[in-house]
Formats: sequence, C-alpha cells, structure tokens
Amino acid sequence: MPTGVALRDAREQLFAAAERVLLRGGPNALTSRAVTDEAGCAKGVLHRHFADFDAFLAELVLDRIARLDDLPLHDRAGTGTVADNLAAALTEVFGPVAVAVVGLVTFRDGLRARLRAAGLPGIPLLAQAATAVAAYLAAERDLGRIAPDADTDSLALSLIGSAHLLFAGGNGPPPAVEVRRIATAVVERALIHVAR
Repeated sequence: MPTGVALRDAREQLFAAAERVLLRGGPNALTSRAVTDEAGCAKGVLHRHFADFDAFLAELVLDRIARLDDLPLHDRAGTGTVADNLAAALTEVFGPVAVAVVGLVTFRDGLRARLRAAGLPGIPLLAQAATAVAAYLAAERDLGRIAPDADTDSLALSLIGSAHLLFAGGNGPPPAVEVRRIATAVVERALIHVAR
C-alpha cells in the first residue's frame, strides 16, 4: 500500500470502506487490513486516527447511531397516517448498513464492551431507533391520533423488534407492503379510529 498518500476526511473514508467490506463479506470479513485495503491506504492510517480496531468500530457504530438523529420521524407527527409514517421510518432505519452494523455489534465482544463503556448497553442502534420511534408515537398521542393510554415505549420496542426480524431475515429489503403490514399490526389497537 502506498504511504504518504493524503486522505481527505480519513475517518469518513475508512468508515465507508468498512461499510463496503461489511456489506460484502459480513462481520467475519471486517478486519483492519480489509478496511485499509478497501480504502486504498496504508494500515497505519487507521491506527493514526484510532487507538485500535475495536475503537475504530465503536466510532463507526456511534457515527451511524448519530445519523438516527437526522431521521425526520418526529417531523411527520400529525401528517399522513401513523402506519405509513412508521413504515417509512423503519425502512430508513433498517437499511442494509444498519442491519449489518447490528450483526457486527452482536459478533464482536470487544466492540460491545466499548459501546457499553460509552453508555450504550444492549444493541445500540436498535435502542436508539426504539427511542426515536417512541418519541414519535408520544407526539402522535399528544396530537390525539393515538390513544391517551397507549404504552408508546412498548409499541416502539415491538416495532423495532418486528422490523429487525423482517429486514434481517431475507435477501435484501422486504417489500414495502410487508413493512406497512407490520407497522399497522403493531399500532392498530392504539390508533384513534378517526385518525387512521
């Protein structure tokens, strides 16, 4: 590998390379050598920016979690139908990279330990998605489109768990009609009938 070749935004280039390796070969294929080869840089570039490979992976996961903050789900409250809004959000959350990152977190003990140390227990991407969905459902409840006694946290966990199984269980994303069917089934009893 060439040395001395400057990378613009090395972190993002390394993250993008890691995603490509992860999508192509799964968690087992994700090594520091595979990432730097994919990025077209020397292995030392990764270690110049990160203490070790697990630190790199933890930063990758944290970066991808931060992207959930850009999920416009809360802005959808009061518009369209609740089920359609949830189906669109679940499709955004469970893109191929997110599903692969969830697999990566479950695959690597060292990565999970670093994420726990950063205050993110469990499977962080799923937990943050559940928090975003629960906040959206609470906003819909405040607008009167969901029953006042609806347990938005439990509904969110049900949606995230169901969607994860749906998206991770096949070859490629499921049909949109399946995602909407899951969203509808989970929130059906909580919806105020006139707001559907």
